[in-house]
Amino acid sequence: MSKIGFVGLGIMGKPMAENLIRGGHEVFLYSRSNIPEALIQAGGKTCASGREAAQKGDVIITMVPDTPQVAAALFDPDGIAAGLSPGKIVVDMSSISPIETKEFARKIKDLGCEYLDAPVSGGEVGAKNATLSIMVGGSPETFDKVKPLFGLMGKNVTLVGGNGDGQTAKVANQIIVALNIEAVGEALLFAAKAGADPARVREALMGGFASSKILEIHGERMIKRSFDPGFRIELHQKDLNLALSSARALGVSLPNTATAQELFNACAAHGGKAWDHSGMVRALEWLADFEIERKD
Repeated sequence: MSKIGFVGLGIMGKPMAENLIRGGHEVFLYSRSNIPEALIQAGGKTCASGREAAQKGDVIITMVPDTPQVAAALFDPDGIAAGLSPGKIVVDMSSISPIETKEFARKIKDLGCEYLDAPVSGGEVGAKNATLSIMVGGSPETFDKVKPLFGLMGKNVTLVGGNGDGQTAKVANQIIVALNIEAVGEALLFAAKAGADPARVREALMGGFASSKILEIHGERMIKRSFDPGFRIELHQKDLNLALSSARALGVSLPNTATAQELFNACAAHGGKAWDHSGMVRALEWLADFEIERKD
């Protein structure tokens, strides 16, 4: 049994922490918002600060929205770094800047501790079902120590490389997902405008080389007009901002990523920040002055 500090208990963090508790580990919980009662009932221990969670845990996990929140969780006066002692391991499972991650890792290592960046893909469903894909950056030795804990939260767990490489992999993931959503939206809009039933077109394409999870899941949402939050547009905007800012620093052009971000921005400007990211298709529909509609 490991002693785990877990900081950040939102949509993703709550089920991830719950799976660690179910796995038999002693989990010390801290969140700036209320700690979910379900985690306490499951056996989680409440903490008054990130510092306390770090003092009580041997492995400390963070799962918060963005780079500034990770910086605050780690380095605020009552944050995690203030409660660390040599030999402990900090694991950031948020999706944040690869460049800032390297600096966070350096600061934690200066305290005699180890650091892994381990962002995830799979959304709330993957977090609940412990089927997340986990992309890890850090030393092989530290990865091996934490891998059994990753196994309680995900299925596809990969050591990508050194610190920052896990976050780089997650940014690459979000580029691919955004561009695939855009491609599926264009294809279904084209089919519907041409007079074909987009539902039948999607069914036909699912049996061919164009088949994908995006076509399967998000294509259905586009046809059914179901844009209730799964993975919110505002979160994908944040990830593409990371992609574009990192690309500028590297001197790399990502023209299609920029286009996808503009479509997300258009949705957000029309009150769609909280839509599922499949709602990107609405921006394409506005440009075409035509809405995908399932034929009866």
